[in-house]
Amino acid sequence: MTERLPSRAADIRVGSTTDGLTPISVAERQFGARWPQWLSLASVALAGLGADQLTKSIVTSRLDLNDQVHVVGPFSIHHVTNSGIAFGLFASATSLVILLTGLAVAWMLYFFARSGSRHPVLPVALGLVIGGSVSNLTDRVRLGHVTDFLDFKYWPAFNLADSFIVVGVAALLLALVASDRQATRPGRVASHADRAG
Repeated sequence: MTERLPSRAADIRVGSTTDGLTPISVAERQFGARWPQWLSLASVALAGLGADQLTKSIVTSRLDLNDQVHVVGPFSIHHVTNSGIAFGLFASATSLVILLTGLAVAWMLYFFARSGSRHPVLPVALGLVIGGSVSNLTDRVRLGHVTDFLDFKYWPAFNLADSFIVVGVAALLLALVASDRQATRPGRVASHADRAG
C-alpha cells in the first residue's frame, strides 16, 4: 500500500517567468541609470547651475554688498555673502563645507548610477540637488563664499542653488517613498479557478 503524498501547490508569483512557475529573483531587476537618465540628470544639473550663476552675477553687478531692493511685502533682493551652507549654517567652516559638499555630490552620482531608473523623478530631483550643490561649491572654491540675495526678512537670505537643493531633496524623498510603496504593494495573482472561469 503506497502512501500518497499531499500535492504541493505551484509557486506562482507576480513577475514569474513565462512558464508561470519559476519566480524571478528581485536581485535580477535592473535599477541602474541608462544613458537617457544620465542625459536628463546632466541637463537639469547644468540648467540649475547656469540659472544660479546667472542670477548671482546679475545681483553682484547691480548691487553693492549689503545693498537691497524691496520687491513686495517682506521680500527683497538683498546682496549678502555666506561662507557656510544653505541659510548660513556652518559659516565659519568653509573648508569642511567644501569637503562635505564634494563627498555628497560623489555619493549622489554613485547612488544614481545604481538606482537611476528606479523612479522617473530621480533624474530631475538629483539633477536639482547636484546642480545647486556644484554651483555653490564652485563659488566657495573660487571666492570663499556664496552670494545670497533672496531675502524674506524673517528667514536667512538664500539663493537659487539653495532652493534647487531643498526642492530636489523633497522630490527625491517623495519619489523613494512612492517607489517603495509600489514595490511592497501586494499584487493579486489569478488562481487556476479564476482562469478557468
